[in-house]
Amino acid sequence: MQDTSILWLRVAALLYVPGVIQALVSLLRRETRLFGLAFGTFAAGTVLQLVSIVERGIARDRLPLNNFFESMAACAFLVAVAFLIVYWRYQFQSIGVFIYPLVFVMTSIASFEAPVETWTNAGVRSAWLAIHVLLILLGYAALVVTALASLFYLIQERQLKSKNPGKWFDRLPALGTIDGLITKSMAVGFCFITLGVVAGSSWAYVEWGTRWMGQERIAFSFLTWGLCLVMVFLRASAGWRGRKAAFMALTVLGCSALTWIAHAGLLSGLRSSGH
Repeated sequence: MQDTSILWLRVAALLYVPGVIQALVSLLRRETRLFGLAFGTFAAGTVLQLVSIVERGIARDRLPLNNFFESMAACAFLVAVAFLIVYWRYQFQSIGVFIYPLVFVMTSIASFEAPVETWTNAGVRSAWLAIHVLLILLGYAALVVTALASLFYLIQERQLKSKNPGKWFDRLPALGTIDGLITKSMAVGFCFITLGVVAGSSWAYVEWGTRWMGQERIAFSFLTWGLCLVMVFLRASAGWRGRKAAFMALTVLGCSALTWIAHAGLLSGLRSSGH
């Protein structure tokens, strides 16, 4: 029964993928044509997640909240149900940008409880890790652009409020242009970081089983992704612009730098050990 309940979780995570795609497309191209499909598969995934939780509870003869993975599955289910209720009541479609990736990542983590076979091919292992690192680096590069644009925004804003603008004032782009660059680079960065987190989590799960969840560097990674998700949500749904968005972008970049430093030892250790 336990394996079957985890199977339902993994199928639910797959059903949440269209929602993640829709959220990323919405950020990059401002399109919502996929929302109907994404919402339908999300609702189906929520039902399967309920089946998994009920099945686990019956098999264990207790409330399935006894460990980290069970609690994560329950939290993801409650968030999903809350979103379905809010959308049914208020048609709050834009919040899907936040909910779809969050529920997908939480459900995926919850499904990592059962062990799987370790790597059978060293080449696949190395390639998977390389893809993870490349995606994260691309995401961080986009965040650097976001942070630099945010700094220029703050400088331009200060110059506009000053009665004696500095000599660089005429060389800075208009606030609207800078704001547009922040929006695009932020969306691109979030897309790459999300894909990188999924690839990295899957790699770590195969590499270390459930032991990877206790590592501080992993906590840093999810903290960075969570802050990036909040930043994107505040930008897309709450209308954060200007000074608030600029400081948020700088905060996320700082957290990203700490995350990369935390992982530098891991990467060098893997190379030196011959993995």
